[in-house]
Amino acid sequence: MRYLKERRARIEIIPMIDIMLFLLVFFAMLVLKMIPTSGQMTHLPTSSTAELLPAPKLLVELTEDGAIRVDHAPIGLQELTARLQAMGSRTAVTITGSQEVGLQKVMRVLDAVKAAGVSQVSIAARRVQ
Repeated sequence: MRYLKERRARIEIIPMIDIMLFLLVFFAMLVLKMIPTSGQMTHLPTSSTAELLPAPKLLVELTEDGAIRVDHAPIGLQELTARLQAMGSRTAVTITGSQEVGLQKVMRVLDAVKAAGVSQVSIAARRVQ
């Protein structure tokens, strides 16, 4: 009589499937985070001379109510200036907002960006044909 039976080694596939799904979700989230933000504004101002520029290092969004957002988080003008000074003067900044944003709001953000010593500033616009 044999008390110990020989068992064949089995490869468990369920934990492997769990790990593969986890890796798939992880890389999908990573790729989505790598795509540069293009802002939430859908009604950009139009320009006949708009040019395609490389992705900015910092995207500043202006909302109709006067709020300033960087990386979808609200920020004040002094905080924006301090953040840009920490990033350095070689930072490329793009200012975006809808058509309804007032010119004075844009000028306040431009002043804050210039106070940080940044010289590469652009304003997002939609090209009209």
